[in-house]
Amino acid sequence: MSVTTNIILDPHGEDLLQQFRELVPCLKRIEKLAYNKLKKALDDQGIYVTAIEHRVKTEQSLAGKLLLKGAKYHTIEDITDLVGLRIITFYSDDVDKVATIANKLFVIDWKESVDKRKLHQLNSFGYNSLHYICRLRTGIPALKSIRFELQMRTALQHVWSTIEHDTGYKGNVKILDEHRRQFSRLSGMLELIDDEFSRLRNEITEYRRNVQSLVQSGKLDDVMLTVDSFKSYLEMRPFERLNQRIASVNQAEIFPASLMGFLPLLESFGFETLSDVDTFIKENSDDAYQLALAQIALTDLDILAENVGLQNLCLVYVLKQGRGREGLQFVYDTLNGKQDSNIVLVDMILEQAKNLPFWGNINQK
Repeated sequence: MSVTTNIILDPHGEDLLQQFRELVPCLKRIEKLAYNKLKKALDDQGIYVTAIEHRVKTEQSLAGKLLLKGAKYHTIEDITDLVGLRIITFYSDDVDKVATIANKLFVIDWKESVDKRKLHQLNSFGYNSLHYICRLRTGIPALKSIRFELQMRTALQHVWSTIEHDTGYKGNVKILDEHRRQFSRLSGMLELIDDEFSRLRNEITEYRRNVQSLVQSGKLDDVMLTVDSFKSYLEMRPFERLNQRIASVNQAEIFPASLMGFLPLLESFGFETLSDVDTFIKENSDDAYQLALAQIALTDLDILAENVGLQNLCLVYVLKQGRGREGLQFVYDTLNGKQDSNIVLVDMILEQAKNLPFWGNINQK
């Protein structure tokens, strides 16, 4: 027997450890290839994970394993976790998506793989994960003969596993029944939270699909005004006709600009559905065009922001509501933040609006 990494092994264990040392360059290559393949596939599929951990087993760790159960291994290739990867997802259903990707990328040893989630008993305390034993799909014999372990678990499962390890719950010292009951309750709560996060995400995704479908079908009365619905509505380019009409005054080009900043304004107007926004556009487009005309007709502006139509719609709306200077100030403060230059803009709009047809119907405050 000899001493290696402070652990005394028998001759068979020493032989396996020497095989490992000779294999390390190959193991590092497998680790890199497996990680790169997984990373690219997850990115291509748009699956966002919290982490992809990967490592080659250390000599010290392997020696400890061989000390405990080295006799069960005939050669170093019988050990399946010399290379290990762990993918930590945010949602439980993403674990199955990652598993599907792994099945396409690698050759899975199904006899050695285990879905510990299915072994989870009601009186079990540990949080479980999906373990695949894999081989690379490659024509290089030295690489495809070595198996590696891929663990897939959620962030909450990972947290639970860390807590179990940190508290010594699975250690040799027996803990009190009271503590076991506490672990059991917490384990059940985390499992419920994991499932509920996935269910909530699926419901939100389905809601967004329904909103998009309703918007595209023109059933705007049924769509509440929210961030998601407004984004879907903007995809229909509802302000394009007004923008093109304004741009034609000076044959101007229109460059892209975000319109999401107008959502708080529209909500402040009391609009609750996309139908309210649609009506707002129809009832105020002519006056918004006239106001924009007063601003640019005598200028040589040939580039306009995409928000020009919506901004003038909002300015006209508050004026027609009789909110005058206060309403205009609110519009500019909401869009630009409170600043002195907004006062100048308000005075300019008031002066221009006084000469427009809709002005006569306004009761100024």
